[in-house]
Amino acid sequence: MNLEWINTVQQLKDEAQPFVLVTVIGVQGSTPRESGAKMVVTQDKLFGTIGGGHLEFKSMAIARELLGKNEELQHLEYFPLAASLGQCCGGSASVLFECFPAKMPKILLFGAGHVGKALTTILAGLPCQVDWIDSREAEFPLKPGANITIKVTDFPVDEIAISQPGSFYIVMTHSHQLDFDLCEAILKRNNFAHLGLIGSKGKAIRFRKKLAHRGLDQDQIDRMVCPMGLSSVPGKQPMAVAVSIAGQLIALMQEQASAKKLCDGVDWRQVKQLIQPSS
Repeated sequence: MNLEWINTVQQLKDEAQPFVLVTVIGVQGSTPRESGAKMVVTQDKLFGTIGGGHLEFKSMAIARELLGKNEELQHLEYFPLAASLGQCCGGSASVLFECFPAKMPKILLFGAGHVGKALTTILAGLPCQVDWIDSREAEFPLKPGANITIKVTDFPVDEIAISQPGSFYIVMTHSHQLDFDLCEAILKRNNFAHLGLIGSKGKAIRFRKKLAHRGLDQDQIDRMVCPMGLSSVPGKQPMAVAVSIAGQLIALMQEQASAKKLCDGVDWRQVKQLIQPSS
């Protein structure tokens, strides 16, 4: 049995990347691969194989749907290869999906200005993974924290579509228009933990009116926090603002961690159905 998947799983865990481990746990008749075959699926990559064809294609789709839940869970599927997938093998396979979300909160910080620089010095000491995004390469420090990844791009909004579900977004760029475009894209995506926007109450009012004009409903718009940070932490100096924002983030990340459901495994009725599938 190829055990390369073990190294892949360990690397993804070290990088705090979410993934699904897909295992063929039972076969009947002719199938592409034997019981025990494994592959590892992330949002944009595939490692290993369970035999290719429609079985593998369908399993990848299920795995990525599970990743979208951002929960630690297990799921079982029974595939009659000829009847449901149109494969010529003619046998059947039972497949276990084990979903492992990212263990550390993911933060996308847009903006490398004074407050952004101050905030990253705090985030570097916290248990989180940070993507720090800006188009101005010269604004970034040479050595950010080990948990901070610098992304230089002329299209920051594109980063939202490829970010993991349940991420925290902090928007503080040098451009009000870019701030708005980012907030609109994040709110439309809708599967995020927090959206904080730097700015005054006046900026918040203008953005909310414009978002409503763009067709977003009030529940979506209300998820944008502006001004962000703790009101109990005063001061306009970059570090004071950063401390205020970091304090709010820490509270929100702790709240998210406490709210995560314990994994209860696979229901016995689902196991029975797979072991004795109806004809």
